[in-house]
Amino acid sequence: MSKKIKDIIRRFLVEEDGIGTVEMILILVVLIGLVVIFRNQLTNIINNIFQRIATDSSAL
Repeated sequence: MSKKIKDIIRRFLVEEDGIGTVEMILILVVLIGLVVIFRNQLTNIINNIFQRIATDSSAL
């Protein structure tokens, strides 16, 4: 292998740009935790929104 190809492969393996798997998993765990904690409040908000949509659409 030429030195240029080795350098390209080495830079690719050492590169730390972008979001890693661990970071993605941590973000998902936090989001799921927030949904579980605020499940009742979120359900109430969504139900209110759909009730308003139904009421407004029947008024047309």
